[in-house]
Amino acid sequence: MLVLVAPGQGAQAPGFLTPWLDLPGAADRIAAWSDAIGLDLVHYGTKADADEIRDTAVAQPLLVAAGLLSSAALDARASFGAVAGHSVGEITAAAYAGVLDEETALRFVRTRGLAMAGAAAVTATGMAALLGGDPEVTVAHLEKLGLTPANINGAGQIVAAGTLEQIAALEADKPEGVRKVVPLKVAGAFHTHHMAPAVAELEEAARSLALADPVLTYVSNKDGAAVTSGADVVARLVGQVANPVRWDLCMETFKELGVTALIEACPGGTLTGLAKRALPGVATLALKTPDDLDKAAALIAEHAA
Repeated sequence: MLVLVAPGQGAQAPGFLTPWLDLPGAADRIAAWSDAIGLDLVHYGTKADADEIRDTAVAQPLLVAAGLLSSAALDARASFGAVAGHSVGEITAAAYAGVLDEETALRFVRTRGLAMAGAAAVTATGMAALLGGDPEVTVAHLEKLGLTPANINGAGQIVAAGTLEQIAALEADKPEGVRKVVPLKVAGAFHTHHMAPAVAELEEAARSLALADPVLTYVSNKDGAAVTSGADVVARLVGQVANPVRWDLCMETFKELGVTALIEACPGGTLTGLAKRALPGVATLALKTPDDLDKAAALIAEHAA
């Protein structure tokens, strides 16, 4: 059984979209999406520097566009048994599962990015990944410092979020057993109470969305549940911005579903790395460039239901 996953913010890198624009029709699709949301995705995906694409309002639609472009290149929706995304990648997953059409997904993520950027501008905040350590010990230590365990990713990784002062305190006072604290390329404390203003904006935007029930098993960040209602998917997308990502529970659901192979949409790498540690025996592949599509086709042929 195959699962398609889509990465979240921080996975972007300068120029990562460039090789994908050589695929037939890709440049036209990206141009149309750019016009629809008022953002030059080609520029940001090919020429912009790291600071430009770190901007939340830019990074989020850019990641969803890249995820949709690369997953469409697989041309294998019927072969996947499940789909999931990490944080903003859940919007990519919702579109791939048929809950939202592609343009609607891009418009929604544009609203999400702008709303979260606005919320992040209120207070200087950030996020940092903690490598190693016992989850219970780590969470207790974060709470002592006033930080939120915003992403519980499994495979020994938790991402903390809070003010920049709190992140600095964490770097100086790591939880017992944590080997390293790695600041992330994001511009705010996402999935915390700092994002509450963005939830209200997304609730308003969600009221006018045209949606359908997912045609694939959709695994939610909220609790790892397999969601069958399009309305429930969108409600979870809205609430997700101010609540922790439970990627660890998503991977537990993959085990329960009997997943044997995992393909990560562009810009792949982060989620396949977690899967290699948490899902032994599951074949993994990250779509970094179109050169990976032949390997993906072989994996699909071997593991499709």
